Amino acid sequence: MRAALIQMCSSDDPADNLSVAAAMIAEAAAQGADFVATPEVTNCVSASRSHQDTVLSYQGDDPVLKGLRAAAVQHKIWLSIGSLAIKRHEGARFANRSFLINPKGEIVAQYDKIHMFDVDVSATETFRESAGFRPGGKAVVAQTPLANFGLTICYDVRFGYLHRALAQAGAQVLLVPAAFSPVTGVAHWQVLLQARAIETGCFVIAAAQTGDHKISRGGPRLTYGHSMVISPWGEVLADAGTKPGVTLIDLDLSEVAKARGRIPALTHDRAFTGPD
Repeated sequence: MRAALIQMCSSDDPADNLSVAAAMIAEAAAQGADFVATPEVTNCVSASRSHQDTVLSYQGDDPVLKGLRAAAVQHKIWLSIGSLAIKRHEGARFANRSFLINPKGEIVAQYDKIHMFDVDVSATETFRESAGFRPGGKAVVAQTPLANFGLTICYDVRFGYLHRALAQAGAQVLLVPAAFSPVTGVAHWQVLLQARAIETGCFVIAAAQTGDHKISRGGPRLTYGHSMVISPWGEVLADAGTKPGVTLIDLDLSEVAKARGRIPALTHDRAFTGPD
């Protein structure tokens, strides 16, 4: 599988972001990628709920989703749309939703981010994702001719039990699209990705947002970048640095079975009691 990671600096204008993502997907496909991954909130980086309410769409009408599905058809690729911010008919909060698209442009899997980023990173950097987004409640593994993909999004990476469940359900590749804070990115991003790969014997593909985002309303937003691919043995196979662009890598899925054969930790669960 030749995989491509799309590293973006998305603005809060979905139309502009679609244009950028489509151009990068075309570049990746021209270099032979048969699987392309975009980052979290590919369509809109914004902390302004009023702005999001103005520019976001329901899934059936979303122009970014339509455009990226068309790109998958045009280039005959599998496409992981890391996530889109999507309006929901059930309540005021949005969905942070990932999509896996086949070369026919069909949605073969979708996943709503389960763990909400409600944190105080520092005195000046506070996030309350649950104020604007409704958490999901269902883990998803998608079986494809390329690989079995476990879908996660960003803050999910801190919850090892989710990734273990995905691997035990058949995932060979864990997708971790992100818009990671620079503060936590420096401290935790790489080691968390490596831990999830080592624990599960999966490849980890993590396409990320990067840089100083162009925001028309609300405060500034910076993200860490460093889209990465980690091997099932925990090796960093690719690191995209901090500039937007396309990173390609060839993956041998037989490495999953090799890693799990050396350390079959997924089969060594033990029931226990406590702590009290």
